[in-house]
Amino acid sequence: MAEQDFVRQLNDDHGFTQTRGWSETFHIDFLLVGLLMILCCAGLLILYSASGKDMGVVIRQSLYMLVGFVGMGVIAQLSPRMLMRFSPWMYAGGVVLLLAVLFMGIQSKGAQRWIQLPFIRFQPSEIIKLIMPIVVAAYLANRPLPPSFRDIAVTLTIIGVPVILIAKQPDLGTSLLIGSSGAFVLLLAGLRKRLIFSAIMLAIPAVFVFWQFLMRDYQKQRVLTFLNPESDPWGAGWNIIQSKIAIGSGGLYGKGWLQGTQSHLDFLPESHTDFIIAVLAEEMGLVGCLMLLAIYALIIGRGFFITLKAQTLFGRLLAGSITLTFFVYIFVNIGMVSGLLPVVGVPLPFVSRGGTSLVTLMAGFGMLMSVHTHKTFHHRMR
Repeated sequence: MAEQDFVRQLNDDHGFTQTRGWSETFHIDFLLVGLLMILCCAGLLILYSASGKDMGVVIRQSLYMLVGFVGMGVIAQLSPRMLMRFSPWMYAGGVVLLLAVLFMGIQSKGAQRWIQLPFIRFQPSEIIKLIMPIVVAAYLANRPLPPSFRDIAVTLTIIGVPVILIAKQPDLGTSLLIGSSGAFVLLLAGLRKRLIFSAIMLAIPAVFVFWQFLMRDYQKQRVLTFLNPESDPWGAGWNIIQSKIAIGSGGLYGKGWLQGTQSHLDFLPESHTDFIIAVLAEEMGLVGCLMLLAIYALIIGRGFFITLKAQTLFGRLLAGSITLTFFVYIFVNIGMVSGLLPVVGVPLPFVSRGGTSLVTLMAGFGMLMSVHTHKTFHHRMR
């Protein structure tokens, strides 16, 4: 009691009072949750149209959203210190699961990405999406910054092992997302300019090696189709051509909800997954797309605000990486649907059909809220 009285008196003498709001009490960022709810509702409306008015798809997606929100709330209760402490064990477990996929994984559509358990089939690479920024941030937070050459080499090894294992499944889109999430932590840690320039110069021969020895034929075809989709309009270029037609036909205000022809007449493949924003562009036009992008921008802005307000270096690195990776999801999906990037199979967050990626994204936002709400104390001026 004497110690508490002393602290209270010290705060009073310096003109401070100690406060603990609802956000810190329940470890929930209510503004972020509200924005995610708005995005999820918009996503369900778009998905209902893109799936051909299939309520079964919408109900399943709603259940995944519910699971995601519950998981987000649970993870938000875990302190950043706990995440940091257990990061090496999480990383080791994730790599073991990826190795298990190579030897005993389930194949589907030419890819071996899943592990089958008695009651569930899951994709370990989705778990790595969460683990990667945690383990890289935990490693660099305990090192002098900017990172030395040795620390950079260790960090690249930490990033490279899962990326290579996932690329062998093969899953180029997920491997790029996981690699970028780790790279963002490294950039936020403060790389020297000469190292960034050297990395850019080394990337040129690395792209050649990647093309010649690591990329599969269908992945090369995606790049060639991106460069010239009209070279194979009835084959590999069909998706991009139909997507551009859908986007262009929407105009400024669109044809109206449920009135799209490209998706409802099955001209647009994967209309409820990777190419779902083409459905939005056709039915709601440029205005509808800008409204969706505005919601995304608010969520990203909130993420950067949390990053700037983080009390620890680990928290800043983790929050910054999660926010930037979320931006990459959006940028890559819209870029590939509009023909600005090759098709790599990245869903549009909270809009495309898919439960695993949705729950994973929700868990990431749970970590973001954990960084924001776990504070030893919060002072407010009188």
